[in-house]
Amino acid sequence: MVSRAEPSLSGRWWWSIDRVILSALVALMVSGVVLLMAGGPPVAERLGLSTFHFVNRQAAYLVLALAVFVGVSFLTPRQVRRLALLIFTVSLAMVVATLYLGVEVKGARRWLTLGPIGSIQPSEFLKPAFVVLAAWAFAEGTRRPDLPGTWIAFLLLPATIAPLVLQPDFGQTMLVTLVWAGLFFVAGLHWFWVLGLGGAGAVGILIAYQLVPHVRARIERFMDKGSGDTFQIDTALESFAQGGWLGKGPGEGTVKRILPDAHTDFIFAVTAEEFGIVVCILLVMLFALIVLRALFVAQKAEDPFIRLAVTGLALLFGIQAAINMMVNLHMMPAKGMTLPFISYGGSSLISLAIGTGFMLALTRKRPRAVDFGRFRN
Repeated sequence: MVSRAEPSLSGRWWWSIDRVILSALVALMVSGVVLLMAGGPPVAERLGLSTFHFVNRQAAYLVLALAVFVGVSFLTPRQVRRLALLIFTVSLAMVVATLYLGVEVKGARRWLTLGPIGSIQPSEFLKPAFVVLAAWAFAEGTRRPDLPGTWIAFLLLPATIAPLVLQPDFGQTMLVTLVWAGLFFVAGLHWFWVLGLGGAGAVGILIAYQLVPHVRARIERFMDKGSGDTFQIDTALESFAQGGWLGKGPGEGTVKRILPDAHTDFIFAVTAEEFGIVVCILLVMLFALIVLRALFVAQKAEDPFIRLAVTGLALLFGIQAAINMMVNLHMMPAKGMTLPFISYGGSSLISLAIGTGFMLALTRKRPRAVDFGRFRN
């Protein structure tokens, strides 16, 4: 056990870190590997790969993610901002590059092949960096009205989502926009702007429905099952029905063998079939614990940047998880959104490690600055 008086960097880190968030995140990472052992093998066998191909790769990615996660959590708020700016700049450039050099998968260009590194999805890394920079801009606009912080935050949104729309990746676009709107609201800006943004979002969805066949097809399939192929979502719902409250048991699932993307987008349905709805509820509670704890710590922060950044990162994490689970339950149209730390994917895992590492770094306990001016008289 590390003593509170331990002067080393690791000792100071241990006693300043929020151990509730840390414990919940580690539990989620371990759960991800266990649950992927249910969803990964059937997909690997269908593709002619070794049975535990995805499990082994996820475990290797997790080792790297843990190193990134812990390393980022040591940063100071200033270092978090600087690293976010670097990641945002590089990721945005790579997202633009996917429009010309990206690998086309299911009609979208979201992946870049980087030689021996393999394929990477730059938009995953863009999200946490965008949240930190938007929070920084909003905080500066609130703290120093003479600086155009709010206008910078306004410009960040279209600059970020424009290349995402062109890929097209409407799931990530919606996620980024929702988090930005949440930051806008928490920053205390006028309700007039909040309502205006809501109206603009509704118009954007309408335009996408009218002009983008892919979006129209997904919305129509959601509203009316008879309008198209609903095999994916029907199979996912069958997984919940087959699993019941307690599940069939590890390795006993059968619906997962025909469920597309059982290791990524629909791992929550696989979890329901093999481990039951009870375990799904426990997962939801684990996600809720992380988000609510982060929001609780954020509201006590005196620094506007820390308050906004932690809020935004918590929203990013929570909304992404909610979208994935709602799609599995047919509560919203299908989106290519991973379940944080549970779904398979190297880019997603490293991106989440960066985002949650930022969250831990910003929620660490730090000594309050003392205003010595009040003692002069």
